[in-house]
Amino acid sequence: MREGQRGAISGDLLGQSPAILRINEQLQKAALTDVPVLITGESGTGKELAARRLHELSRRSRHPFLKVNCPAIPDQLFESELFGYESGAFTNARESKAGKFELAHGGTLFLDEIGELETGLQAKLLHALQDFQVVRLGGVTERTVDIRLICATNRRLEVEVSRGGFRSDLFYRINVLRIEMPPLRERLSDVPVLMDHFIRFYSERFGERPAPMSPSLLRLLESYHWPGNIRQLENLAKRYVVLGGEENVVSVLETSDEPGAPICEAIDLTLPLRIQTKRALQQLERRIILGVLQANKWNRRKAARSLGISYRALLYKIKDAGLPPVRTFKPRANNLTIHDVEEASTSTAACDLQGKVSGGGLQDQRVSAS
Repeated sequence: MREGQRGAISGDLLGQSPAILRINEQLQKAALTDVPVLITGESGTGKELAARRLHELSRRSRHPFLKVNCPAIPDQLFESELFGYESGAFTNARESKAGKFELAHGGTLFLDEIGELETGLQAKLLHALQDFQVVRLGGVTERTVDIRLICATNRRLEVEVSRGGFRSDLFYRINVLRIEMPPLRERLSDVPVLMDHFIRFYSERFGERPAPMSPSLLRLLESYHWPGNIRQLENLAKRYVVLGGEENVVSVLETSDEPGAPICEAIDLTLPLRIQTKRALQQLERRIILGVLQANKWNRRKAARSLGISYRALLYKIKDAGLPPVRTFKPRANNLTIHDVEEASTSTAACDLQGKVSGGGLQDQRVSAS
């Protein structure tokens, strides 16, 4: 469980935007059945949190919720991790061990990043999902499991199916109910509420008392396009709590959109090289596209010609990279101060936003990202 989730209370996903209200409604309806659910959306949009909320709402809430990070399991250990093994099945297997399927019996099994599974492993998973019976590695006894299956991915599985990278039969098996998590740029009205939640959570966690955010900073946060979604917002809240000072937030928003900024995604010691390399290349491509768009003043047709791709292909890549379709945030070349932001805003807008933040009755609910 992520840091922002530990110690937080149960409840609907935080926010009042139409997008997140729709997600909460979909989760409540999906909880009434046991059919498989596929949760899709960009990285950092809260797919794992939605899966946990679905489990809490269901009749299985008193039973285990087990998460499996699919790309983190080495291919040679996939069967033993998911299906278990018997004593003597392989070297050092001194005693029998139940797999994730058995351990989740009666509850929910959450397969995160299922789109990263190799096709050979997909076939083994499909076989277990057909009748929910598993055989431990080195064993012969079929064990029936009673689980609710929830899968999540940030990839377009339909595209992967057409390319041969994902089995169509497995896709249709897991894609019974589908919930699409909205990116944060499509629910910007929730940013002040989310930021307030994270600041209060980490203030208590770190024993700090940062000054309240000014209305001008909140307006700046609401105008940003958040390529890293809620995870990026959560990290920004940590920075605000630990370092203090609004200039530390503004500087991050400036540098995060500079095309020459270094790739700063942390290395995950649990993921295979191919997965980390792919993510690094995706991040690099995003920065190149952003740089060309900025150089062409966000004229997308000129940018497409500069990149040597079609206009339609550029639009697809802009959406796939989590960039805004039009320019929504213009970082200045020199240091941007809160005074500059206040100068560019009307007092009426400031009063409106201040009233929304101070009188909105912010609730302390659980928020994070998958």
